[in-house]
Amino acid sequence: MTTSYEERADKARPDRGPSLSKEQSAETGGAAETSDAGTATGTGAGTGEAAEAPSPGTEPGGAAEAAEAPSAEAPPAPKSPRSKAFVLTVGLSLALLAGCLLSAAIGAYSIPIGDVLGSVQHRIGLGGQPLDRVGESVLWNVRLPRVVLALLVGASLGCAGALMQGVFGNPLAEPGVIGISAGAAVGAVASIALGLTFFGNWTITVFAFIAGLATVLLVYTLSRSGGRTEVVTLILTGIAVNAFAGALIGLFIFFADNAQITQITFWQLGSLSQATWPKVLAVLPCALAGLLIAPFYARKLDLLALGERPARHLGVDVERLRITLVLVVALLTAAAVAVAGIISFVGLLVPHLLRMANGPGHRFLVPGSALGGALVLVAGDLAARTVAAPAELPLGVLTALFGSPFFFWLLRRTRRKQGGWA
Repeated sequence: MTTSYEERADKARPDRGPSLSKEQSAETGGAAETSDAGTATGTGAGTGEAAEAPSPGTEPGGAAEAAEAPSAEAPPAPKSPRSKAFVLTVGLSLALLAGCLLSAAIGAYSIPIGDVLGSVQHRIGLGGQPLDRVGESVLWNVRLPRVVLALLVGASLGCAGALMQGVFGNPLAEPGVIGISAGAAVGAVASIALGLTFFGNWTITVFAFIAGLATVLLVYTLSRSGGRTEVVTLILTGIAVNAFAGALIGLFIFFADNAQITQITFWQLGSLSQATWPKVLAVLPCALAGLLIAPFYARKLDLLALGERPARHLGVDVERLRITLVLVVALLTAAAVAVAGIISFVGLLVPHLLRMANGPGHRFLVPGSALGGALVLVAGDLAARTVAAPAELPLGVLTALFGSPFFFWLLRRTRRKQGGWA
């Protein structure tokens, strides 16, 4: 059967249906024209009627007035991060000042706050009146050294915690992760158990400080490979060193006598009861050096929060930054632990709370954590002295007792807010 050329062309085109006959094409075209005309007429009519017929109850120009009417009042704009940081800084500073005054005034020998201020003014030559002999001795030889030491130790632990969380990129990191506290404890326990007295009353403090720094250097050396240090390797090495330090502490306790065991236990619980002006002067250089250096690395920590590779592309020497900040953390933590023992949760909770209040920016977080840590430790030391008076609770026990449930609440709150853990 012979097919025409047009039929073969139609069959060869897959995008076209079967060809219509001339009559069918004419009928289809006519229907399309009729449909188009009807649609145009109906649309025009409908549009004209809608345009000409005003809605009932609406005055002419009402639509324009409704369009021009002001919308509902917008909610107030949230505070900028800078204003939040300023408010938090002022609030923390005022609370810290009030805490210092209360801590200096309250105790077994009560001193009115006005007398405390008058004695301080008299000492610095701004007028005021000195206290009686007993009051002056209690204030200047017992209370104020303890308050100043609480300020230095708390600021050191809070700042060290903020730096550690920035370096590791984890809000749950703390200085103890890389073994600083455990290493310092080994040095202190060894000096007590072995009866070492090379430095007199400073022996425990010196051994704790040296052992804490040595532990950090050991952890960093073991975790370094190929000129680089991975965060995961650093954490795992710190966990292993912490376990080994715990074994050494247990071994020293096993060979110690009863008096030494009592001294070791009391040191490990953490306390500021042995605060003196010489101990304040011993901690002061390390604390000031670390607290002054840390804020200069705030911008680099913000860049590191983007990730190691983006930070390198933005000009950050990640390895040098990590080494420097780990050494600063070691300096701050070893000095604090050497004079106060092991005080937990300050370096963990304070940066976490401030990050929740003002965001992750380290320009406020680093100095703010120092203020917050000082406030927590001043308030904690005041509670430790007065809650069970005339006895004194160990400060490390008190911070852990309140810090653990509070931190658990933070974890639950974060999990509920994020809808689960990634």
